[in-house]
Amino acid sequence: MDDLPPVGTVRWVARRKAAICRAIAQGRLGRVEACTRYGLSDEELCLWEHALACAGEPGLRVTRTQIYRPVFEKHVESVAQ
Repeated sequence: MDDLPPVGTVRWVARRKAAICRAIAQGRLGRVEACTRYGLSDEELCLWEHALACAGEPGLRVTRTQIYRPVFEKHVESVAQ
């Protein structure tokens, strides 16, 4: 778990978001544990996972959100239903 961001991280760069998503996908970190440890909502974590799956690590950059917005909005709509 040395590759995970430190507890209390507040600056979420794409690399750190991706590390958490990958740890969850590999079963090294549970979703609830990740949310608790990093103060994330399940919805936020779900969006990170979707962005990583659809656009790779660049999709996790805040500056790229506008470019990928249509992809993210479709995901939010499908989660809400």
